[in-house]
Amino acid sequence: MRVVLAQPRGFCAGVVRAVDIVEQALERFGPPVYVRHEIVHNRHVVEDLRARGAVFVKEVDEIPEGAVAVFSAHGVARKVEGEAALRRLDVLDATCPLVTKVHNEGRRYAAQGRTVILVGHAGHPEVIGTMGQIDAEVHLVADAAEVEALPIPRDRPVSFITQTTLSVDDTKHVIAAIRARFDDVTGPDTRDICYATQNRQTAVRELARIAEVVLVVGAANSSNSNRLREIAAECGARAYLIADASVLDPAWLDGAQAVGVTAGASAPERLVEELVGRLKALGATSVEALPGIIEDVTFRLPAKLAAE
Repeated sequence: MRVVLAQPRGFCAGVVRAVDIVEQALERFGPPVYVRHEIVHNRHVVEDLRARGAVFVKEVDEIPEGAVAVFSAHGVARKVEGEAALRRLDVLDATCPLVTKVHNEGRRYAAQGRTVILVGHAGHPEVIGTMGQIDAEVHLVADAAEVEALPIPRDRPVSFITQTTLSVDDTKHVIAAIRARFDDVTGPDTRDICYATQNRQTAVRELARIAEVVLVVGAANSSNSNRLREIAAECGARAYLIADASVLDPAWLDGAQAVGVTAGASAPERLVEELVGRLKALGATSVEALPGIIEDVTFRLPAKLAAE
């Protein structure tokens, strides 16, 4: 049995920036630094930051007035920003710049008088934040059937935006349904699916072509990690989403000559290394990495951390 690693995998630039913001805030201001919601969807990352002095809360009203606060990479609604201002919080916004781009697009479409349709999953923090950033009604759809059910006249001008962590293929189908349903449609095609999501989805397809089993390291509540597992399964592999090496079931590997390993955008590389170690202990004889895109994107930190 050989182990084949996807390239790229794991942390994207938006996650690196978000984690860096919390780490540098702890260094500069000292603990506690309050973080609204999980900074990224990974328990290991959250627990590591908690051990350093980060305090994770569900809502802004749990944060003491005047404290240092960080908004997660998924973004927040304008209402949350207003609540933070009322509590005089020293806010560091870790919203991924690619999510902010979607917010800006949605506001621009609404200002043009268009009805905004958001392609995404109900209840996901990014979707909640995006809908709360647009001062107009936003219609949320997850599939073509929901597009057909929209209570919007066919001749009304509409625009669509998308959650950044979806499957490119699934999003194409929903966008096609929107274009078929309405006469006047504008939108960014699939460009709102972030580069890191696209790269990891392309890589897992390559992985599933040569590996009978694909293991995706990521959290159960991570949208992009779930999409990676789904894509690997659609490509014919036996695919599993695992939080870390401790939950690997050796029975999953029965009969496999090649086991593929990848990781969602919020999963640290050390979890991949631990999984590879477990696979070696179970008999893997070699480890190789597929050729793939080398990502060199970086996002700047907030000015108050970048100074000095």
